[in-house]
Amino acid sequence: MENEAPQETEQEKPQAEARPAAAAREAPPTRPSSEAQERPRRRGRFRRRVCAMCENKISFVDYKDFNFLRRFISDRGRIESRRKSGTCAKHQRALAQAIKRARHLALLPYTADHIRVSGMGYYR
Repeated sequence: MENEAPQETEQEKPQAEARPAAAAREAPPTRPSSEAQERPRRRGRFRRRVCAMCENKISFVDYKDFNFLRRFISDRGRIESRRKSGTCAKHQRALAQAIKRARHLALLPYTADHIRVSGMGYYR
């Protein structure tokens, strides 16, 4: 009888089974770390784009200068966001107002439909 292993009681069994499951839930599965699989991480912050109007010291955004305003409109006719265009909040508000005025006077298009009608560009 000395060679017999001690038997676990019924209360100890569920606890023994629960421990590895809880440990598996806490620790995320690890992937084999090899330099070929991992992407290079960027360090530091990216440099923020400077507002084009602040840089050129433009105090008034002219709605009649549609060639300048066209830079801030997407190919679908939407006003580009501040993140994409890189303008400051003050000039983005003035820019949006100028684009809306130019659209009202038919200097700029509301949509990209004019491209489809005129036959210029790609159309499905």
